Amino acid sequence: MRSLFEEIRRNQFLSYLIMFEFLVIIAVLGAVIGYIWGSMWFGLIIALVAALIYIAIVFSSGDMLVLTMSRAKPVTKQDYPYLYHTLEGLVIAAGLKKKPKLYIIEDSALNAFATGKNPDNSYIVVTKGLVDRLNRQELEGVLAHELSHIRNYDIRVMMLAAVLVGVVVLISDLILRSFFWGGGRKDREDRGNAVILFIAILLALLAPLFAQLIRLAVSRRREFLADASAAMLTRYPEGLASALEKIKKDPKPLMKTANRAMAHLYIANPFRKTRGFLTNLFSTHPPIEERIKKLRAM
Repeated sequence: MRSLFEEIRRNQFLSYLIMFEFLVIIAVLGAVIGYIWGSMWFGLIIALVAALIYIAIVFSSGDMLVLTMSRAKPVTKQDYPYLYHTLEGLVIAAGLKKKPKLYIIEDSALNAFATGKNPDNSYIVVTKGLVDRLNRQELEGVLAHELSHIRNYDIRVMMLAAVLVGVVVLISDLILRSFFWGGGRKDREDRGNAVILFIAILLALLAPLFAQLIRLAVSRRREFLADASAAMLTRYPEGLASALEKIKKDPKPLMKTANRAMAHLYIANPFRKTRGFLTNLFSTHPPIEERIKKLRAM
């Protein structure tokens, strides 16, 4: 059985590897569109510029957009003193310089998420159902999980993954539109070029799917890493394991404000369904049962 630190290192390495795969897909698509228009370097520059524009837009306003879409409201020490003090204690234990801002969603479902640009500009959001139905140790485990996402810079990685999916979709759409616009090399009717262009179309059609699968894989890896980090932070894995067990048994997990674009942020998928191979493949989260098993093995 792997130790806690080995599990963290393994998840970090796999996450970086997956992000590298993202960049490879963008580079290939950029080269393809460059080939269509006569210059592979031109395509690579276009792909880079698109990526930078997306990153600038999302990083400047993405966190506030998430809070607005989820209808989260700020929490003060007077509103929920025990929630506030629990987070303060975890921030000190984690060695963070600044406490994330606390927000709450008026929803009976059991869920929570973290968002932000970096540990100094971050937010932890919990549902009212979570605060009302978890005990102190379980709530501490959930807050430690979300705080681990912040401390491990998962919030930045997941925002970057979402941006890269958008870039892949944009470039793929540009490739397909290029054929309708009539752009490309004049000799593309040649048999060799026809094969290359067929591959280009296939890549343009499949790349968004591959990119989405990679983003989901990043999300699943990050959940395991945050669970392990939370156990290390609280020194009590059972707290988070027990919280996940209650979340798993929640009879009404669907949140009123949840949407597919934000599902990967939550501690548990707000659109949970019966598990299966395809469900697991396209899920933003690993099976809760597996997460509980790993925590209790610690």
